Amino acid sequence: MESGEGPVPGCSWGRGGVGRGGLFEIWNYRELIGRLVQRELGSRYKRSVLGWLWSMLNPAATLAIYALVFGVLLRFDPPRAGNGRFDNFALYLFCALVMWNAFYGVITGAMNALLELGPLLGKVYFPPETPAVAALITVLFQAAIEVFILMLILVCLVNVSWTFLLWPVLLVLLTVFAMGIGLVLSVWNVRYRDVGYLATIALQFLFYITPIVYPLSLIPERAMGLPTRDIIRLNPLSQFTEASRELLYGLDWPGLLRLGLMAVISLAVGVIGWSVFKARTLDIAEEL
Repeated sequence: MESGEGPVPGCSWGRGGVGRGGLFEIWNYRELIGRLVQRELGSRYKRSVLGWLWSMLNPAATLAIYALVFGVLLRFDPPRAGNGRFDNFALYLFCALVMWNAFYGVITGAMNALLELGPLLGKVYFPPETPAVAALITVLFQAAIEVFILMLILVCLVNVSWTFLLWPVLLVLLTVFAMGIGLVLSVWNVRYRDVGYLATIALQFLFYITPIVYPLSLIPERAMGLPTRDIIRLNPLSQFTEASRELLYGLDWPGLLRLGLMAVISLAVGVIGWSVFKARTLDIAEEL
């Protein structure tokens, strides 16, 4: 931990309260964030025979299960890839699944970070966002591994375009969006432990109402008198998964207007989430 803000006995949030320096203050604690990331990555596969191979085997196993269930047992034909040479359900699925994995990881990581490391704030000061930022970086590391493998396969299949370069931008927008939600959930999870359980159920439901294991075109336009397809399309996560498929699998780009709207929504959710987090953590110390 860098100098400037040492332990402050009897004060959970240190001198000047929460968020005195905002992003600049978090940057001052980059060494602590790095150590938290190293600790998480080091403990994740501790005493494991395969070690870091699990970072690739876990998503591969998940992909294989979904590919078997939805690509073979409940089969539907995926669209042709951008190069027009093949159609592959597993790759079509993976292009959306890698985006979902990042979304899920950021939300759950941020939601649990304050609860897990918050008690330390009673002993030594650091910005309360620090554990969530460390969890975010850990998720981005895993996402980088997954998308590298995916892009490598697509390159080997000669399904490659400049659109690959836009995918990191999409990931940044997704993480800002997910971080805003995760920060709000984190403070409520401290106050009400039911939030964590409810969020897990909600995320499971969200997974299946987001076009990940199926294309959006498979949803009927109307059901029970409701414009079902339009409702699913309005789900922001649907936009991210569909855009990811377009960039990587279809070799197309979502369009400037669509990306602009996604950026506005992501930034709005991120700013609101951070503001709520800063306000709530002012008086939540005694609950940790």
